[in-house]
Amino acid sequence: MASVFMISVRTTVVTLLVTGVLYPLALTGLSQLLFSSRANGSLVTDERGEVVGSELIGQAFAKPGYFQPRPSAAGAGYDAAASSGSNLGPTSAALRKRVEAEVVRLQQENPAAPALVPVELVTTSASGLDPHLSPEAALWQLPRVAAARGVEPERVRAVVESQVEGRDLLVLGEPRVNVLMLNLALDRQFGRP
Repeated sequence: MASVFMISVRTTVVTLLVTGVLYPLALTGLSQLLFSSRANGSLVTDERGEVVGSELIGQAFAKPGYFQPRPSAAGAGYDAAASSGSNLGPTSAALRKRVEAEVVRLQQENPAAPALVPVELVTTSASGLDPHLSPEAALWQLPRVAAARGVEPERVRAVVESQVEGRDLLVLGEPRVNVLMLNLALDRQFGRP
């Protein structure tokens, strides 16, 4: 009985060391070596070198000279510690009311935009932290951003189109625009609004 107990203790200790210490250390070291930026959160810096966010986490932009991302249901909004969707279904009266309010707000803030608001600008993503928009949703906001920056719309359109990311591996996902990277590109091109 004692020998069986000692075998189980040794097996437990070896398994704990291999899976709880060695494996995580090896993967952490390998990820730091191969793709350090991603392993450290894909942090984005501005022209002064200050960290302004992450490529992977959406954040709010309220000023009219910036493109706005999807609404967020994470915590109090764009809270990376509380990533979650609203869990409201298509028959939910609360969802309908929130979407209608978002449509009214967006139409008031974007009077020169087309009448039909893109659905992704009024619905949250599953995580509540999606940093991307479709190129169409970004271009819908173009008249407001161009007017607030005092720049011709064609010049802002060129920046949007330069920031479009294609499909992953040429077939996965849809073309998209990272809102943080787009707004930083606008600041680099035209200055801060």
